[in-house]
Amino acid sequence: MGFDRRDPYPHYARARETSGLTFVPELDAWLVARHADVREVLRDPETFSSANALRPEVIPGPAAVAVLAEVPAGGPVVVTADGDDHRRLREPLSRGLSPGRVAEAVPFITGKAAELVGSFAGDGRAELMERYARVLPGAVIGHLLGLDPRDVPAVVAGGYRAEELVFRAMEPAEQVAAARAAAATKSLQDAHVRGRGGEPGDDLCGEMIRAIEPHGTLISNLQNLLLAGHLTTTALIGNAVLHLLRRREQWELLCARPELIPAAVEETARYETALQGFHRVTTRPVTLAGTELPEGAEVFVSYAAAGRDPEAHDRPDEFDITREPARHLAFGHGVHACPGAQLAREQVAITLETLARELPGLRLERGPDGPVEMLPNLIHRSPRALFLTW
Repeated sequence: MGFDRRDPYPHYARARETSGLTFVPELDAWLVARHADVREVLRDPETFSSANALRPEVIPGPAAVAVLAEVPAGGPVVVTADGDDHRRLREPLSRGLSPGRVAEAVPFITGKAAELVGSFAGDGRAELMERYARVLPGAVIGHLLGLDPRDVPAVVAGGYRAEELVFRAMEPAEQVAAARAAAATKSLQDAHVRGRGGEPGDDLCGEMIRAIEPHGTLISNLQNLLLAGHLTTTALIGNAVLHLLRRREQWELLCARPELIPAAVEETARYETALQGFHRVTTRPVTLAGTELPEGAEVFVSYAAAGRDPEAHDRPDEFDITREPARHLAFGHGVHACPGAQLAREQVAITLETLARELPGLRLERGPDGPVEMLPNLIHRSPRALFLTW
């Protein structure tokens, strides 16, 4: 049975139950599916390099590549860097996304969430992904970077097109259109940096300018931050609302006991993490889970599979916001743990607080194409659309 990107969990389960590692042709990699094995990989970045973390699944054609060549290609980004390069690229993100900086952003997040929900609260029906989940995270990361709010929609759209270019098969003309959108986003970011007139500022963008610009990789890392800052949080918002409403008693419990919202965020991340996993490549021969891997072996480290491992989580295939907190790996672990995890958590929590307060009667509605369909995407697994009524 092949690897189904729309529902990879049965494949993850078989891989956990099989001795050693399982090679998955569709991923062109060995699947690391057990919680303990995923932790082992993430704790040893010297052996399991991140150089291939964002390995493209599709190679754009020459016409699209020519469009991309019109803007600077940049260098390594934080998720694909190792060692000293990784530390240098991560430090400004850690400062710019510190707990204090995130706390300062909470009033903006709260206000934007209320504004978005208010824009459709009187309609009795809405498609949440387009009206809310794909808007809030982009607005928040744009706010933290000091972008003109008028530019944020184009930046978000360009981010999706950039991802599609290397993760979805498209006709040459559509590839070129996606490449133009991605290139335009980079040009906009470059103009934003230059518009500061040599004054970096004290925000997240300023932190990155001071630490990264001297090395000539600023725009690539801004692009990576924008993608990571809205794609995965968008997905996590959609996943949280989907699973709470699929289990009506869970939603009603959350509305009655809003103190459970932080637990609901963690349970969503464990049960249906947006970022299913990252690729790694071995830098030396190594034995993992009894499987001998040579130097240069490709592995796919599945945070999602680890989240459903019965050796690490009780009743792992049940979504239960009342379960005892357990350490999950949805935001990574070790030196490559997500520096924006707290920002993502705040946005999902504020979303649930706002929806539970303003629209406690929320229900899932079958969309025009039937039941909720999940995107066949391992970078941001989420509902393609989420139709709600109240």
